[in-house]
Amino acid sequence: MTLSFGSLVTITDQKGRSHTVCLESGKQFFTTHGSINHDDILSAGEGGVVASSSGMLYTIFSPALQDFVVGMPRGAAVIYPKDAAQIVEIGDMKPGSKVLEAGVGSGSLTLHILRTIGDSGKLTSCEIREEFLKVANKNIERFLGHIPKNWNGLLTDFAEFKSEEKFDCIVLDLLNPWDMIENVYQHLRPGGHFVAYLATTTQMSRLVEALKETEKWTDATASETLYREWHLQGLSVRPKHRMSGHTGFLVHSRRMADGVIVPKRRQKPAKGAYGVDYLAQQTQEAQDLN
Repeated sequence: MTLSFGSLVTITDQKGRSHTVCLESGKQFFTTHGSINHDDILSAGEGGVVASSSGMLYTIFSPALQDFVVGMPRGAAVIYPKDAAQIVEIGDMKPGSKVLEAGVGSGSLTLHILRTIGDSGKLTSCEIREEFLKVANKNIERFLGHIPKNWNGLLTDFAEFKSEEKFDCIVLDLLNPWDMIENVYQHLRPGGHFVAYLATTTQMSRLVEALKETEKWTDATASETLYREWHLQGLSVRPKHRMSGHTGFLVHSRRMADGVIVPKRRQKPAKGAYGVDYLAQQTQEAQDLN
């Protein structure tokens, strides 16, 4: 990639600390190890090395998406690359896919989806908070250099979203996805993928049970992804002490055809899975709704 003024670059010092910089003519970037001239970064080019005023050396590369989203400005907590990659995978997203997401946050997942579906795909994003949508817009434009024509960012509650279009995949990053199941069903094509990103086990359990009750969805799967790097120095090869552990759970299910009830699984429920405590909770919630 040829760098130019206006390009984003990631510079990394000899201690492994990285910074993302947008190159501007005549500007300087200031670090704890002195200043770096943007013109010098441009002259060194991608894969080159530039020295700060105090002599610290920095490598220069265009930022990878996973590096950008972890360090980008946030309006809300970002979906980390390890989870975004899994969402794209289990949602079977590919070039040409039509995807709907609700809960844009800072735009991390939005960027991953846009890269996956390509120019031939289409992404519609619903966000209820204006300040979050503004942050997401800025992050998308900063990374891509423009706002893609195939992205439609809407300031709206997903519960009120209406469209004649049927989507291949719908992703929810919301506090109460169980309340949105019928709306997801209405906007997802038969066989389409439903993925929910959830923070807690209680949310995960409640969503899965709600999906079962409708009998319109395949048996849901739930997962989480852990990411751990390794320390590599000579014969000192071991896991690093820090890791990206639990960040969220993913629940995935597929929509049955209109009017079709999913066949019952031929398996016994786990002992105590639907005991007195669970039934009492369900009864109380039904009474609260009435």
